[in-house]
Amino acid sequence: MEFHDLGKTGMKVSALSFGASSLGGVFHDINEARALEAVHVAVDSGMNFIDVSPYYGHYKAETVLGKALRDIPRNKYYLSTKVGRYGKDGVNTWDYSARRAKESVYESMERLGLDYIDLINVHDIEFADLNQVANETLPALAELREQGLVGHVGITDLQPENIKWVVENTPDGMVETIMNFCHFTLNDDLLLDYLDFFEERGIGVISASPLSMGLLSRRGVPAWHPAPASLVEACRKAVDHCEAKGYPIEKLAVQYAISNPRIATTLFSSANPDNVKKNIRFVEEPMDEVLVKEVKEIIGDQTRVRWKNS
Repeated sequence: MEFHDLGKTGMKVSALSFGASSLGGVFHDINEARALEAVHVAVDSGMNFIDVSPYYGHYKAETVLGKALRDIPRNKYYLSTKVGRYGKDGVNTWDYSARRAKESVYESMERLGLDYIDLINVHDIEFADLNQVANETLPALAELREQGLVGHVGITDLQPENIKWVVENTPDGMVETIMNFCHFTLNDDLLLDYLDFFEERGIGVISASPLSMGLLSRRGVPAWHPAPASLVEACRKAVDHCEAKGYPIEKLAVQYAISNPRIATTLFSSANPDNVKKNIRFVEEPMDEVLVKEVKEIIGDQTRVRWKNS
């Protein structure tokens, strides 16, 4: 496993890291014992960055992750969680106020069984008033950073334009990391356009969803996926091409997602320890550069096609 500096945070993170959204049963029910094992396998295999949110499973992911972390030495991992998105009884809620942000951090620490969070993020700022994020949410988290309750502060969003705006409209050093998903994949490398901007400011870059929320998978996209039909079809052809070559597109997608060292780490999520082991094997093998080129040619003019809210 390769490790990269996460901006100026001082954290050196594994190229592939563990996203804990699956622990919340976001897409399907989980076997909790297997989910706990998945976390242990990830850390034992060298993944030292774990990301979660109170939103995932409406607090369930943090609760399950907390059970797993009880038996893992604290110096074996960095923990990232978020504020701003929540939910209860199947209803999603949003609250980016300073008071709720601070309350949320304490609640997350209780669920996780921790007294310190390495990285706290404002979650999916596209759902917020960006001015409130810049002038209220982030300063509240910076106060907790000054008090030593959290180590570093970041923001997350599907839309890199929003992330750039917030960075430009906050003091230097306020935002230390950014997390963007589905924009450094085989079908969309938009994130590359923003790397110079983040690097000039010493901001660490985290990517997520190397399979583009199912576009780059043999299983295919769920019904709610926001990609247009033309992009779904192009990716399906790419899946079939990889299958004919005996090279699962999931393998190629994960390998590609971690191939740029300017992106400190890429998150993938699974509550299945076998899937964790499989992804670790993927990143330990060389990537087929020729197949990458062929897949990109197949996706063709659908490359960087934006989704609704992307």
